[in-house]
Amino acid sequence: MQDHVRRTLKLISGEEGPAPANHNGSRTGPLEASDLELLDAYSRAIIKVVGEVGPAVVGITIGVKARQAAEQAGAGSGVIIAPDGYILTNDHVVANAQRLQATLEDGRTLAAEVIGADPATDLAVIRMNASGLPFASLGDSAALRVGQLIIAIGNPFGFQSTVSTGVVSALGRALRSRSGRLIENIIQHSAPLNPGNSGGPLVDTRGRVVGVNTAIIMLAQGIGFAIPANTAKWVVSQLLTHGRVRRGYLGLSGRPRPLERRLVRYHHLSFELAVEAISVDPRGPAAQAGLQEGDLIVAINAQPLSSVDDLHRFLAEWPIGEQVTLSIIRGLERLELRVRPGEARAG
Repeated sequence: MQDHVRRTLKLISGEEGPAPANHNGSRTGPLEASDLELLDAYSRAIIKVVGEVGPAVVGITIGVKARQAAEQAGAGSGVIIAPDGYILTNDHVVANAQRLQATLEDGRTLAAEVIGADPATDLAVIRMNASGLPFASLGDSAALRVGQLIIAIGNPFGFQSTVSTGVVSALGRALRSRSGRLIENIIQHSAPLNPGNSGGPLVDTRGRVVGVNTAIIMLAQGIGFAIPANTAKWVVSQLLTHGRVRRGYLGLSGRPRPLERRLVRYHHLSFELAVEAISVDPRGPAAQAGLQEGDLIVAINAQPLSSVDDLHRFLAEWPIGEQVTLSIIRGLERLELRVRPGEARAG
C-alpha cells in the first residue's frame, strides 16, 4: 500500500509525467479513479484513527524545583488508558520529575503524579485527578506483521495530535535504554517521531494502541521504536497493583528464535519457537546453573516459551528463590537446567 500511495503522490505532483493514453488515444488525466479511491481510503483510515485516539493523547510537562521556583525540565507524550486519569508513558519521560503536568487535546492542563515506573521496559503510569476522560484501548501487539501500516500520535510541547505514518519495519528488536539496560522485544517502525513524541501511542488502522513510542535514533533517518502493547498490559497491571514490577532475575538477555524443523521433529516438540540466550551474566543464576550464550530455551517448568515476554511473565509470578527448570536445546542435545531466580534490582 505504501508503494502505491507514494506512486499516487508522485502522479499528483507531476513527478512521473503525464498519464498514458487510453485505448482511444485520449489522456485519462493525472489520476485514475481507482488511484483516487485508494488515496481517499488511506486518508479516511488515518483520519478515523486520529479522531478516535487523538483525544486520549496528552502532552506531559516535567518540572524540577529550582532554588526560587519550579522550572520546566522536559516534555513528552502519553496516552490515557482509563477514564479516571491513568496515563501510560515512558519511564525516561517522567524519571526524576518533581512536578508533572498533563495537557489534554482540549487545552486543559492538570497536575499529575507518578503511580509507578519500570525502567526495565521504559514504561511508567501517571495519573491526573480527573474522571470521564477519553481513553484508548491496548491491542494485541502479537498480531502485528512486518509491513503493516501504523500511525504514531503525540502531543509534543502542546501541539495536539501530531501525527505521522509508516509501517512496521521489524519485530523482536533489542534496544538499550538511556541507562544502558537492554530493552527486549521492541517494535521497529518507519513513522517519523518528533521531539517530545516519546510516550505517545503507536496505533494500528483499527484504532488500537499496539505500542508505546520510546526512542528515535537521531542519526538514522526514519527509524523509530516502540514497546509492544502486550508488554505494556503486563507492566501496567504490576504497577497498578504493586507500584513497581517485582520480577525474578535469571541473568540473561534473550530474543525470539524460530526452531529448525529438524530440531522440532528430533525432540518431538509441539511448538516451533524458543528464546535464544544472546548474552548471559557470568555472575547470574542462569550462568551458575550452566546456561551458555546461544542456548535455546524452549520451556520453563514445562511451560513452552515463544517470546521474552513469556519468560518475564513467568518470573514475575514465580516465588523468588524457588527453583525452576529450564529446558534448553544446545546443538542437537536437550538439557534440563535447575535454576534459583534472584530478585532483579530496580532501575
